[in-house]
Amino acid sequence: MPSPELTPRQIVAELDRYIVGQTKAKRAVAVAMRNRYRREKLLPEMRGDIIPKNILMIGPTGVGKTEIARRLAALAGAPFVKVEATKYTEVGYVGRDVESMVRDLAEAAIRMVQDERRDEVREAADAAAVERIIDLLYPETRAPSASQPANAFAQTLGSIFGNNFAQQAQPQPAQTATAPPAGENTRAVRDQARADVLRGFFDVRLVDIEVEEAPQLPIGMMGGMDPSGGGSDMSEMLGGLLPKKRVRKRVTVSEARRIFAQEEAGKLVDMDAVKREALRRAGENGIIFIDEIDKVAGREGARGPDVSREGVQRDILPIVEGSRVNTKHGPLKTDHVLFIAAGAFHMSKPSDLIPELQGRFPIRVELDSLSIEDFKTILTQPKNALTEQYKALLAVEGVTVTFAPDGIEQLARYAMQVNEQTENIGARRLHTVLERLLEDVSYAAPEESGAIVVDAEYVRTRLEDIVQSANLSTYIL
Repeated sequence: MPSPELTPRQIVAELDRYIVGQTKAKRAVAVAMRNRYRREKLLPEMRGDIIPKNILMIGPTGVGKTEIARRLAALAGAPFVKVEATKYTEVGYVGRDVESMVRDLAEAAIRMVQDERRDEVREAADAAAVERIIDLLYPETRAPSASQPANAFAQTLGSIFGNNFAQQAQPQPAQTATAPPAGENTRAVRDQARADVLRGFFDVRLVDIEVEEAPQLPIGMMGGMDPSGGGSDMSEMLGGLLPKKRVRKRVTVSEARRIFAQEEAGKLVDMDAVKREALRRAGENGIIFIDEIDKVAGREGARGPDVSREGVQRDILPIVEGSRVNTKHGPLKTDHVLFIAAGAFHMSKPSDLIPELQGRFPIRVELDSLSIEDFKTILTQPKNALTEQYKALLAVEGVTVTFAPDGIEQLARYAMQVNEQTENIGARRLHTVLERLLEDVSYAAPEESGAIVVDAEYVRTRLEDIVQSANLSTYIL
């Protein structure tokens, strides 16, 4: 369960369930996470001055850099985004600006808090959805509803843009309800219908419902604003002033219940409160993982096509230092956002980053290359390990796969050997090796069920020729 009160030792133990090795990196992120808990317990006058100690992870691809950050965010219940440093350009070039990573964090926080609030009102929303289903099935038991007043603003828009808006704004004539049965009788009918709906008696019956769709303005975007940025489009600015467009659909009762539950949950959730909490949580607990940071680390005076490398670093600098970024949900301060940067640094080194940016990542952790023993552990011990995944997939077709210890050993050796002969892609090599090993079994599984034991001989028979040939392993594995 996500909890900010986990000790660093407990955090490392949780990360060990999914990531093999890399103890130094796990300890560094565990201390960073625990420091957040410690900061929250301090007095306000000191709390504002304590900034997070950002982390720079250095290591080859496929050793667990991204996975450590992702699992840490899930463990902390914190908003998390992963971005690639290479997709940003400095001001003046075509491409994404670095502030968009903060806006992505705000969006992730909005989704997280909204899901939490929807879970809190799920029972009430489902109960309201059931009542609407009963109104559809037994309209004679529905309470008479008053007609809605006309939308004056929509009528004004209709005079400007045409009759589309005015027509939508016209109130629907009140349906003449038949005289409802006596009170006791009505309650009995609705109670019986409610029980039938809850037990799924009407699930396959088709009903006609009206679904709201967001109104579309003919004038489109204002000033060419980027909807992912601080600006918002015209329809969002006008909000509830525009009439809601309703479309009739024929769906089953179970699908109608799901749609109604979503609509009712939306009515019960206060979006203003969601936005306030999301921005607070993103600013205080957010984690931004910047991958491929080494690709924008250019040596001074180097010539080449990537003329904006240093410019990207200088644009990232104020975000990491702490600044206020305008999002369409409100301003978000990055002073206490934890930044974790990562890179292989094959062609460059951390000192190639501009000094100001280096100073903003005071904690540097070097991740180790994986060994044969690490490969064996990755194949068997983590939760939902690779071998367990393949067992479960093939069991669907009636094929029982058993991985013998010597087969695991041989697989790890071949993966290590290919990494040494070609490009070292870390644990990702295990995916290619396993897929190649079980390709024939996966292909024939629907027609040929049975039991297969993957031992050392089985692995050698299918992979030895490919692994021994440097040319073949380069292209196939």
